[in-house]
Amino acid sequence: MNLTQEEVLEQCAKMCKNTLMETLEISFCEVGENYLVAKMPVTPRVHQPDGVLHGGAMVALAESVGSAASFIFLNAEDFYIRGIEISANHVKSVKQGYVFAKAEILHQGRTTQLWDIKIKDEEGNLVSIVKLTTIALPKTK
Repeated sequence: MNLTQEEVLEQCAKMCKNTLMETLEISFCEVGENYLVAKMPVTPRVHQPDGVLHGGAMVALAESVGSAASFIFLNAEDFYIRGIEISANHVKSVKQGYVFAKAEILHQGRTTQLWDIKIKDEEGNLVSIVKLTTIALPKTK
């Protein structure tokens, strides 16, 4: 990674403008050598009717952080990055506060990448485990 952590997080924030990430108030808060972390507030706008965090919102958070990590850690100037498969297991309910999604690369092939994304609450309790497969498609010049 040639950018500083602050530059990467700033780039991620710019990518969120006028997107689903902005609607869900997802923000990127930490980046490391091989991982990216994003957070999302748990408010009534992402609740199911019974007042707990909607599984679809967690999947949107996971795909957002995994796709952004692909964009950062792969050569996004030469490739389009797209999610092609996602699988989630929700193991705990959350009613309020924040959830944090950490995307870590499991496999980085030339064409496909496999991401392990763990979503935790503010106390560090596991909320959801997500597997995301992305594909790098060459841009035509």
